[in-house]
Amino acid sequence: MAAVPELTNIRSPRVKAARRLAKRAFRERDRAFLAEGPQAVREAMALDGVVTELFVTAEARARHAAIIEDALRAGVPVHAVSGEVMAELAQTVTPQGLLAVCRFVHVPLDEAVAPGARLVAVMAHVRDPGNAGTVLRTADAAGADAVVFTDASVDPYNGKCVRAGAGSLFHLPVATGVNIGDAVKRLRETGLRVLAADGAGEATLDDVDLTRPAGWIFGNEAWGLPEDILALADEVVRVPIYGRAESLNLATAAAVCLYASARAIRQSPSSPPSSLPPSLPPSLPTARA
Repeated sequence: MAAVPELTNIRSPRVKAARRLAKRAFRERDRAFLAEGPQAVREAMALDGVVTELFVTAEARARHAAIIEDALRAGVPVHAVSGEVMAELAQTVTPQGLLAVCRFVHVPLDEAVAPGARLVAVMAHVRDPGNAGTVLRTADAAGADAVVFTDASVDPYNGKCVRAGAGSLFHLPVATGVNIGDAVKRLRETGLRVLAADGAGEATLDDVDLTRPAGWIFGNEAWGLPEDILALADEVVRVPIYGRAESLNLATAAAVCLYASARAIRQSPSSPPSSLPPSLPPSLPTARA
């Protein structure tokens, strides 16, 4: 990387413009968010045109030279910054020295949940960004075709959510701000069975035929899913608890449900070989809706 002047003033316009993306109102206005750390930045760089700026400390520049070179080849402006400036930009206690400004990557609901989808995760009333990011990462790992954030859920571009997702935000189609009724309608239009994960469900994972393509709805961390959403589901399912624990947290319950479905779908004789894992829609890197 060629020598460039180091940004050392935390009040510089460029630093202030990036720092304000920590707030949702500015993210929505600018249609941009921050991705922090080498893993998230590396995955964002894999999508053409998503990263618009890169901030890097001298130590991180030496440690992650390949990422910096990829950014320069792609024409992404790379700004050398002091540790003080990175601490101002980063949203972690111990910054990793690498932070990207990224364009929004979500896609419309009809594009995210496309015909042929076999497994979809829907987050309804999920408010904790760490949980939301973990569910997104789990859905990605389980080979889900898409993740849907309803309009009552946390912003997937929240810094904590992006970090918890560990790059999965850039791996699979994500729809945001979706009305739950519209989400359920779309799941059914594409032939998916609608399953609501809730501790009050009469059926357990042991009782349900999981070989059928499904859209799983996951609810709030504290109070689960409200009755009106439970009524939208084809079946309300609980994770069986064989020990003495009162319940499972959201991220763990989602992991159990998604992996149970993914495993059953993969083992089903009627499951086409290409059904999982999914591929990204061609328009994802340029989608700005």
